[in-house]
Amino acid sequence: MRAKYINPFTDFGFKKIFGEEASKPLLLDFLNTILPQDSQIKNLSFKNTENLGQTEADRRSLFDIFCEAENGEKFIVELQKAKQNFFKERTIYYSTFPIREQAEKGEWNYNLKAVFCIGILDFTFDDYKDEPEKSEVVQTIKLKNQNGKIFYDKLTYIYLEMPNFKQHEAELKTRLDKRLYFIKHLEDFQTIPTIFKNEVIFEKAFEKAELAKFD
Repeated sequence: MRAKYINPFTDFGFKKIFGEEASKPLLLDFLNTILPQDSQIKNLSFKNTENLGQTEADRRSLFDIFCEAENGEKFIVELQKAKQNFFKERTIYYSTFPIREQAEKGEWNYNLKAVFCIGILDFTFDDYKDEPEKSEVVQTIKLKNQNGKIFYDKLTYIYLEMPNFKQHEAELKTRLDKRLYFIKHLEDFQTIPTIFKNEVIFEKAFEKAELAKFD
């Protein structure tokens, strides 16, 4: 059966749904669903990733989406389809870009705005062994000390391990459940599922994702 909607696990599909100016309400809604309550975004703007980096090699490391909230907090959103051995290292490396760009010339007090790196993964990390995290969809990481107390709260890594999301439509309960279900199954839908109807944010998302509207 021919797909009706775009595959969000492609570079083109992901940016079409979340990375265009017209897609900003959907991206804003998605980010606020996974961010903590004290980091909710009222508005955001897309930033040009090509202006980041001090060397040519740095500038080749482009993010899928780089945006900034109205309070100056930075957000990198990366989609990764194929498993990559050093994906954690890659996101940590990427997080240094929005940190370094905040440096001011002359005298500066080093007060930084928060940076969030969000990875949407079509694979799972394999280093949990028998720990509870092995089956969790959302992994949230901050810098902590040896007692588990947060040492620095302005750098956050959030990984969505999509293969661990196995809920069916009838089992969806939270806003996050619905958004993860949308991302994981979008390409499989032939009609808009009932659970998404009467929600403007999803109606617009399905409209943007319809393949028949593309050249």
